[in-house]
Amino acid sequence: MARNNYSYEKRQKELARKKKKEAKRQKKLDRAAGILEEKSEATSEDVDNTNKETEIEES
Repeated sequence: MARNNYSYEKRQKELARKKKKEAKRQKKLDRAAGILEEKSEATSEDVDNTNKETEIEES
C-alpha cells in the first residue's frame, strides 16, 4: 500500500498560504496608492480652482 507524502502536501499548503498572503498585501498597497493618488489629484484641482478664482477677482 502506498504511503501519503505529507511533506509534499504541507509544502503545497505553505505555498498557497504565501500566495494568498502576498495577494492580500498587494491589494492593500494598491488601495493605499489609489487613496494617495486621489488626494494628490484633489490637491491639484484645488490649486487650479484657487488660481482661477484669483484671476477672476483681479479682473
